Amino acid sequence: MLRTAKSILDAALGFFYPAVCRICLAEPGFPADGYVGASCGRRVKRIVAPWCDRCGLPYAGQVTTRLVCSNCRDLDLQFRFARAAAVAEGVLLEAIHRYKYERELWFEPFLGGLLVRAAGPTLSARDWDWIAPVPLHPVKQREREFNQAERLARCLSRQTQIPVAHRLLRRVTCTRTQTHLTRPEREANVRGAFALRGDFPVKGRRFIIVDDVLTTGATTSACARVLRDAGAADVCVWTVARGL
Repeated sequence: MLRTAKSILDAALGFFYPAVCRICLAEPGFPADGYVGASCGRRVKRIVAPWCDRCGLPYAGQVTTRLVCSNCRDLDLQFRFARAAAVAEGVLLEAIHRYKYERELWFEPFLGGLLVRAAGPTLSARDWDWIAPVPLHPVKQREREFNQAERLARCLSRQTQIPVAHRLLRRVTCTRTQTHLTRPEREANVRGAFALRGDFPVKGRRFIIVDDVLTTGATTSACARVLRDAGAADVCVWTVARGL
């Protein structure tokens, strides 16, 4: 059934877009794969254990004990753990930037697929109540016309059957981009930037925060703090990419 749906999607979109990889422009790339060809897809570095027990930062070599990295020791992270599908570099980072800032939405099946394949098998609707995408400030959302975290959250929701809390969190401060900030600057930049929207039932519920990239964890931790302060029983984080 899935293969049939994929073939139909490829055939339908093939009328409008050439079936070529949008990264290298040299190999076939199909709509159901986000127009990322097989060779480019293999260049994505998936994250596998061992990793930091808190933020998911990968470690090289063999590690037999649970580790917490220096980043987590220096930050008061509010989520129980964070995990990511792959390293934020090369093909993956290019696809994310073009998806977010150039509105190249055809990359969504590629990005969402990475998230679903990594997170889906570990998440259960019996263990988690809601998926909470990191919100954009209304000004930024109007400029971009979509919230990439919310769209990725929908991809994960379809796989896990865990509902998306679309209007749970709101960004009350139009913060600077985190890209070129230091770790302390990132934490200060998002401090107090998020709040709950309305009277959503948070107390005793378990939440998965979803975003596209995690670097220091400052943004997702600020979101988690709001949920924790409102009585959330548990908060974890899943992202497509992990900055190193």
